[in-house]
Amino acid sequence: MATIREEYFGEYKQCEYCHRPLPEAFEGTVCPACADRLLFQEVKEYIRENNVNEYQVADHFHIPVRRVKQWIRDGRIEYVTNGDNSLTSVHCQRCGARVSFGTLCPRCLKLLNSNIRGYEAQEQEHASRMRFVDYDKDHQ
Repeated sequence: MATIREEYFGEYKQCEYCHRPLPEAFEGTVCPACADRLLFQEVKEYIRENNVNEYQVADHFHIPVRRVKQWIRDGRIEYVTNGDNSLTSVHCQRCGARVSFGTLCPRCLKLLNSNIRGYEAQEQEHASRMRFVDYDKDHQ
């Protein structure tokens, strides 16, 4: 007896991990999302076993360096800064200091968080007050 999916879609391929349907013309047995997850797991294991930098990781897995750097900015990978192969090319977007993960150094992140809390406290303090807009000043 055919399932509803087979009844409407005919025979189809599916990802061997998540079982999502794949187009018949799709080459391979793993969908792109699962392939990315599997690659990231392999990269993580490789980094754990070896003292490497982002260029060596990209070269070993034949992927663009920008992809490895994106994982660093996303906070998915963090490099240890001991040894000659330490991370050298990811910098804080605010001050330019070297960072081992994410986009901000700890100092700028702390400063940003304290500014946000100060702004929120100020907003809460003034939230219950009425404001008067000087109509004549704005429309002269």
